[in-house]
Amino acid sequence: MATEKHFKYVVLGGGVAGGYAAREFAKQGVQPGELAIISREAVAPYERPALSKAYLFPQNPARLPGFHVCVGSGGERLLPEWYSEKGIELILNTEIVKADLASKTLTSAAGATFTYEILLIATGSSVIKLSDFGTQGADSNNILYLREVDDADKLYAAIQAKKGGKAVVVGGGYIGLELSAVLKMNNLDVTMVFPEPWCMPRLFTAEIAAFYESYYTNKGVKIVKGTVAVGFDADANGDVTAVKLKDGSVLEADIVVVGVGGRPLTTLFKGQVAEEKGGIKTDASFETSVPGVYAVGDVATFPMKIYNDVRRVEHVDHSRKSAEQAVKAIKGKESGEAVPEYDYLPYFYSRSFDLSWQFYGDNVGEAVLFGDSDPASAKPKFGSYWIKDGKVVGAFLEGGSGDENGLIAKVARAQPPVSSIEELKQDGLLFASKI
Repeated sequence: MATEKHFKYVVLGGGVAGGYAAREFAKQGVQPGELAIISREAVAPYERPALSKAYLFPQNPARLPGFHVCVGSGGERLLPEWYSEKGIELILNTEIVKADLASKTLTSAAGATFTYEILLIATGSSVIKLSDFGTQGADSNNILYLREVDDADKLYAAIQAKKGGKAVVVGGGYIGLELSAVLKMNNLDVTMVFPEPWCMPRLFTAEIAAFYESYYTNKGVKIVKGTVAVGFDADANGDVTAVKLKDGSVLEADIVVVGVGGRPLTTLFKGQVAEEKGGIKTDASFETSVPGVYAVGDVATFPMKIYNDVRRVEHVDHSRKSAEQAVKAIKGKESGEAVPEYDYLPYFYSRSFDLSWQFYGDNVGEAVLFGDSDPASAKPKFGSYWIKDGKVVGAFLEGGSGDENGLIAKVARAQPPVSSIEELKQDGLLFASKI
């Protein structure tokens, strides 16, 4: 007999956004049994960024329960017991296959139904697979992806099994750069392959990218640009042995890791809510076109006040903050209290090897590089400002201290005018400290 359960609030998705939403609900006050978090994963919400970094370290790798939310932002760690203590139902290993917003009903793969009064969509993204494009041999063994802790376990096992072997990383974005570094730290022979003229093209300028590419090359990572994987060879056991590239070359491979982006998981809601820019359209409270239905994190296309337009942001910082904002808005609506508008400043960061960068704002207009961007320096420290209409609109910093990262955030938020580009180049961080 299929069960039916009713909750006042349902959060659909047990990733970063789901976990931060749960914490905010608890903070605002929920009665036992009012809130459910429904997750396809087998574990309570955790800080996903750990998977491409500390989870794969050769020494003392991170493991759950060490990085459950909300430790990534300096908050308390919410263990599975925390949810039961708060009377929050954590429904794991449950994939929702149908959502009917008109009848406020969710149906699981196992046939269970869940009804709600308020729904918070926090489904996040799914990883784009090469098999989605019909790439030849893409379903061979040891062609791996990284999205969930299960994926990280498979990758970790492959690293142990192929000690000293050859790894090919397909993709030159976050995952490509972070995993190339961690595979190298595990003493694999690493080659990165990506089609663009330089790495992280959505954010990095050619000059910024040149630093990271040289740094990685100095660490022994080989980089192949301007081509894509068109097929894979495998042995009799179905294990991958080589990556075939469009330019005709072939790379031997014991492990292939693919990081070519994600897709927001909105399919359940197609035709039921307004969509924009590949996501579910929301207002400043993250409420969708359907009253009582909210969307946060990767799936939400929301008004970005600072730039007076609507955007969809795929980053952990926004997942956390949008989830908190939506819950505040839900509770504010009930109590009649006004909630301050979401005023998000885009923020991206990454860590690999001994490097650590942060970026704030918008990377449009003219980029001005400052500081020491010599990859051979003992401690390189450099940055970039982006200038549009005579104002600084974005700022990037590699190797900054906490205080210095705070300064570039302040600049991107304040958008100060620039009188001389030459002076800005000379001043570098000094410019930021005067704001």
